[in-house]
Amino acid sequence: MRTQELPSLTPLRGIAAVWVICFHYGVVYFAFHPEQFSDIFNKGYLAVDMFFMLSGFVLSHVYWKTFASEEALQATDYWNFISARIARLYPLHLFNLLLFLFAALAFIAYGYITAGKLEPIPLQGPRSLTALVANVLMLQGLDAGDLAWNYPSWSISVEFLAYFLFPLLLPLIALADKPGRLLFAGMALSCLCLLAYLGHGDFNQWDGPITLLRCLPEFIVGALLYAGFKESSWPDWLRRDVAFAAVTCGILLLLHFGTPDLLVVIAFPAVILAAVMNAGRAASILNAAPLVWLGNISYSLYLTHGFVQFVTTRILASGGIQNPADLPYVTSVGLFVGMVGTTLLMAAFTYRTIELGGRSHLRQLLRLRAGRHDVRLQSHSGLRAGPRGWRP
Repeated sequence: MRTQELPSLTPLRGIAAVWVICFHYGVVYFAFHPEQFSDIFNKGYLAVDMFFMLSGFVLSHVYWKTFASEEALQATDYWNFISARIARLYPLHLFNLLLFLFAALAFIAYGYITAGKLEPIPLQGPRSLTALVANVLMLQGLDAGDLAWNYPSWSISVEFLAYFLFPLLLPLIALADKPGRLLFAGMALSCLCLLAYLGHGDFNQWDGPITLLRCLPEFIVGALLYAGFKESSWPDWLRRDVAFAAVTCGILLLLHFGTPDLLVVIAFPAVILAAVMNAGRAASILNAAPLVWLGNISYSLYLTHGFVQFVTTRILASGGIQNPADLPYVTSVGLFVGMVGTTLLMAAFTYRTIELGGRSHLRQLLRLRAGRHDVRLQSHSGLRAGPRGWRP
């Protein structure tokens, strides 16, 4: 039986994806300077922190029965979890990596044909052969500054590393009493405070091991939030529309006035709980078809927008424009709208063809290999493979 889908979290993920795209395109790339009107746009990188918490929450929901028990962790369950995560992340990541590679080769060929100058892919550095290998192995997040091809993929690399610890941490969180969970929360908060200290208050840390201080604690926070949600430990007033409105207005005000990143991230759990627990009109609005659609394609949106930016940069450079921030305002707005529209179209296509299709095929492949491995192990031990060993 499939795990029941949690309401409102998919649209929340879609909103976060659009937020980070607007930040990368509008603030970093074209430099519209929307921060002169509100810091909401300038804080778009915090959408990644929302992603990490949502991942911890949703994965706890999906795998609660599998891992949150007093039984010893089964090797088959661990492999099934990791294989499911590989199938979730890898096909689209590999597809986008190949897009970058083919585009880079195309621009190299174009430069040779038009200028007679051959600039091969370097051995080291960003978009190098070394970085290509690191991306195939999902290690690019450990040194994203030198290992990046598709720069947003640093976060999925770091999150992938967190997956290996998740099946070990979830039983501890699930079986812990209230003081134990408070201890976990305190440890997570301490790590986030350390991140704020090391980053001088800036949570836009995407390069190097410091990113683990960003991902792992927020992943744990998501799991802790779900543990309380599962056991109905959170106050009932969060179900009301007024609570959702208050939390939404509160987070928007924190962002608008440029509140320190640490305080905004600490407020994110309230946003998640107010969204998932709401039983009123807010849930109906949040789960409107366009927002659900955005949430469904959010992973494709997140990975695709880096490729759109890469191609736009190379096209502008071929026209003699090295810095997009130097473009006239009207031109910048037009390009911004065009890039967002292109990203949406590409994401809709890759979601259907690559993300869903690739996930299904890879899950079947990994499950088949795991099943054969289980049969060999079971035959040597004189036991037959039972339902637990074959669970996807």
